[in-house]
Amino acid sequence: MDASKDISRLIEIMVALRDPETGCPWDIVQTFETIKPYTIEEAYEVADAIERKDPDDLCDELGDLLLQVVYHARIAEEAGQFSFGDVVEAVTRKMIRRHPHVFARSDELTPEAVKLQWDEIKAEEKRERAERRARRGITEDFKAGFLGSVQRSQPALTEALKLQQKAAHVGFDWSEAEPILDKIEEEIGELREALRGGRKDKVADELGDLIFALANIGRHVDADPEDALRGTNTKFRRRFNHIETELQKSGETLYGATLERMEALWQAAKLGER
Repeated sequence: MDASKDISRLIEIMVALRDPETGCPWDIVQTFETIKPYTIEEAYEVADAIERKDPDDLCDELGDLLLQVVYHARIAEEAGQFSFGDVVEAVTRKMIRRHPHVFARSDELTPEAVKLQWDEIKAEEKRERAERRARRGITEDFKAGFLGSVQRSQPALTEALKLQQKAAHVGFDWSEAEPILDKIEEEIGELREALRGGRKDKVADELGDLIFALANIGRHVDADPEDALRGTNTKFRRRFNHIETELQKSGETLYGATLERMEALWQAAKLGER
């Protein structure tokens, strides 16, 4: 089988990989749930390639993300739910419906008017979808109420920020950053208490509260916590790489070095950045 620019070839490959008799043993046993983490990971890989301004990697990562769409669609088709063609039809119908100023009439709209029109059509689609799901007996309580428009299908940190921003619209918010620091200290105390209690579920609950409070102060000081954490991740990589490099120069290894030795090298790396 040869490579091709035709999407049908990718679909054929997925069918072959999932063939119960001649397919790949790993691919055959995968489900929506087992490949979900890979789908999320590939989306982040796309974002990373964009941030690095690497068009070659972006092309490659977009292909990996497209593969995930084909994968999910194939699993659904095997279960008699929907096919890749249905996915394409659904999104093309949605785009045509949400852009009547392009596909249905020649009215010239301002960007602001287009955004308002988009939101109105999207809200109508959500109502229709909710009605369809209700007819099938599917309920989603988290979509009810004032916070219902905040989607859960996004990174938890992003969801936390949007929940806080939404609540702030009706005045449920701190007036300044200082009280949030007190809240953070309170949450740290509760986390300490949970750790002493030894209950994993309680520890996880209090840890979540602490992270939520940290996200809140980031919002108040106009420092996106996702970007802030990504910057810290980069800093950690850089400093740890310094530890590894210096150990190698001395004929040592990461596994053989003591914590004290690595901490000293960490502090040296930190000092060198000032």
